[in-house]
Amino acid sequence: MKKRANKALEPDEPLCCCEFVDRQGERSHVAACCCDCEDLDDACDRWLKKEPQKANSLSHLVTVMTDRLRVPWFWGGARRVDLSVLPPLLLLPVLLHVAALHFLLGIVVLTALPVLVLWYYYVTHRKKSRTLFFLSLVLFSLGYMYYLFLTEIFLRGGLGLTQLGTVTLGVALTLAALVHTKREPRYVWPHPADVHSTVTYHSPPPDRDPGHNGVGQEVMLANRGSGSEQQGQEVEQMDSGRSRNWCSVCRVLRPPRAGHCRICDICVLRLDHHCVWINSCVGQSNHRSFLLTLLLFLLTSLYGISLVLRSVCPQQNLVTALVYCPGVYNQHSSALCFTCAWYSCIVTGGLLHLLVQQLINVSYNVTEREARTALRDKTAHSLYWGLVVDTGVYSHGFRGNWAEFLTMGEGPDAPWPSLTDLV
Repeated sequence: MKKRANKALEPDEPLCCCEFVDRQGERSHVAACCCDCEDLDDACDRWLKKEPQKANSLSHLVTVMTDRLRVPWFWGGARRVDLSVLPPLLLLPVLLHVAALHFLLGIVVLTALPVLVLWYYYVTHRKKSRTLFFLSLVLFSLGYMYYLFLTEIFLRGGLGLTQLGTVTLGVALTLAALVHTKREPRYVWPHPADVHSTVTYHSPPPDRDPGHNGVGQEVMLANRGSGSEQQGQEVEQMDSGRSRNWCSVCRVLRPPRAGHCRICDICVLRLDHHCVWINSCVGQSNHRSFLLTLLLFLLTSLYGISLVLRSVCPQQNLVTALVYCPGVYNQHSSALCFTCAWYSCIVTGGLLHLLVQQLINVSYNVTEREARTALRDKTAHSLYWGLVVDTGVYSHGFRGNWAEFLTMGEGPDAPWPSLTDLV
């Protein structure tokens, strides 16, 4: 197929809602997603002729199609659709409806679903790649459970406006806390005093062996402050193999407790961990809102589960209703609600474990990153199979640790996320 020359992008010409700039920097249109694709033509020709495909042709074709798969947007042109958001939207309703057909199918689906999610988490964690799969799963699960609560539980009757308002308020507060958590976790930017710093390379003195370490130079960082400060300040050696505070990727000096996230590829102040469920790092600026999001989600989920079980199993108490609910599979709507209650319990149990671990770490003034490092280096005291990790480095007692956590600064320039950054 003859390749058509794309229209060159003019500097002052804005993009319409259906146009975008492709990987080659050329203007394109969403309707031309399958046009001028030589890779696709070549792959189809080889498949029809039963010839072997070229090396890396499939991955290159996926990259091209991913770049062209976009949706119209109101400003800035068409937005690219991340394919990782689609599996939860398509598979979750189907799997839940299949699980509602029979209790044996429910056992299989509700057992396989967490295993598949954990397996995908392990794969993405090893590749150190960002994905919207987990954030999409959280948002769609919350929205789909609320939709079923309205259509299957509230419309049945027996629930008043107070219960509906409480669940709605819980969902709204959870989403608001999630938006606040998606703010910048406060990255490590070069300090104003370090912006004017220079890296000076000094030749070795004559009496020094120039072949030492195979390098005839050493890196020395001199801070250009005032005259008295410059004379009194020691010159810090910036050997990449010895300096633990220097980030060779971000080219910044990290303050204590800051860390470099290999997934976001940036240094974060008081880095706790990279949370795949929010597709962002948890750091100094958003750690408190992260705990608030978990708490609101758990309270809303537990209250919603209790209302669902009271509706589909009115003759049982809440504890035994999850195990024994006679006649719940006689109607598909009741079975679907019961299955969703079990699914919510599984999600709630995982997030409850995360919240408990976070509360313990805050009580001992240790981040998740510091806990993992201390356990790996065997420099911490651990209890209950690693659930409690006490490094003893920053701890000021229970009250002092919580006072420090609740009063640590957020930073004045933490921007709010854009609408497209939330999903």
